[in-house]
Amino acid sequence: MSRLSLLPSPLSVAQPEAGGKGVLRSAVLAAALFTAVRVAGVGVVAVAAWTHGKDPAALLGRSWDSLWYLRIAVHGYGAVERPRPGVVHNDLAFFPLYPALIRAVRTVFPLGGGAAGLVVSWLAATAAAWGIYAVGDRVHGRAVGTALTVLWGLLPHSVVLSMGYSEPVLTAFAAWSLYAVLTGRWVWAGALAALAGLSRPNGFAVALAVLAAAAPAVWRARGRVSHRLWTGVALAPLGWTGYVLWAGRRTGDTLGGYFRLQRLWGSRFDFGVGALRFVKHLLLHHDAFLFFAALVLVAAGVLLYALLILDLAPLPLVVHSGALLVVACGGSGFFQCKPRFLLPAFPLLLPPARALVRTARARPWHAAAVAGALAGLSFAYGAYLVVITHTPL
Repeated sequence: MSRLSLLPSPLSVAQPEAGGKGVLRSAVLAAALFTAVRVAGVGVVAVAAWTHGKDPAALLGRSWDSLWYLRIAVHGYGAVERPRPGVVHNDLAFFPLYPALIRAVRTVFPLGGGAAGLVVSWLAATAAAWGIYAVGDRVHGRAVGTALTVLWGLLPHSVVLSMGYSEPVLTAFAAWSLYAVLTGRWVWAGALAALAGLSRPNGFAVALAVLAAAAPAVWRARGRVSHRLWTGVALAPLGWTGYVLWAGRRTGDTLGGYFRLQRLWGSRFDFGVGALRFVKHLLLHHDAFLFFAALVLVAAGVLLYALLILDLAPLPLVVHSGALLVVACGGSGFFQCKPRFLLPAFPLLLPPARALVRTARARPWHAAAVAGALAGLSFAYGAYLVVITHTPL
């Protein structure tokens, strides 16, 4: 296969193979494999929870951030907690789309908050898996699309995709927005990027990807481009900027209020200074395994990003993953959460997905052994995160 251009033109990506039914079957297979590995992961969590005398449904649907989202879904914004002096937890730090979807599900179906949250997360994760397959198929073909989807479901932190968290929602909109960019559907790309921006604080990465893809297209055409491109560019940042400004206005500081809320939570962007201090602490003192694992996983993300660039991946995928990586590495606070922040950066898995496909074609049993080892690691680590640790994920 030829090297890929950095520009998302029709020549920069592999064209899907002919046959609409074949494409559909491959997409369904990828989604089914993703669902199977996540069901198995949930099963391991459930067994571990019962072994420790805990309720798996409560652990998956009502843990840490899930409780804040559920409260917003039921009562709206307005909750403030002060766990210790100098720390103020305001629910305006949480973006609104996920709790809005929970409220919508509860309006239609007679479900409790935790169950509704899990329904939203599981459906969003499936939609994300389908979109991830579509991106992988578009760039490198069906086999890589399937491998990419399965690898995403087998990440060490993929248990979060089965919990009441907003990462599945963000990834679903991100994947389909990136696919729309790669196929030249600019209005869809911008609208989906706007929804991604309403999902999480790092959702702005999708809008950056849309803008980065549009810039060279405008340059090549000397500004004479379709109104659809300009519409997509205008739509893309609206979700994230709209909520940040609204939340800031609620605090009395339209431009800086949201970022002050994040600082009061203990989360700020300091170009990695806080993260480096924490890494120094880890290297000099004994600490929980969870933090060392987070360090290794973030370092792996940096390595995979270098491989993604060397692979000459399409520009929007590079920008999207790079922005998420910068946020994860450059932010201080909640060090153990950094691998979770990288879950939407699925293009990082394109190089290993290609390697896995090559291995499967040459030595099928070797590829099966690798997939089995990843599954064992993912399931065991997911159960450890949810059942054993008592630290926010």
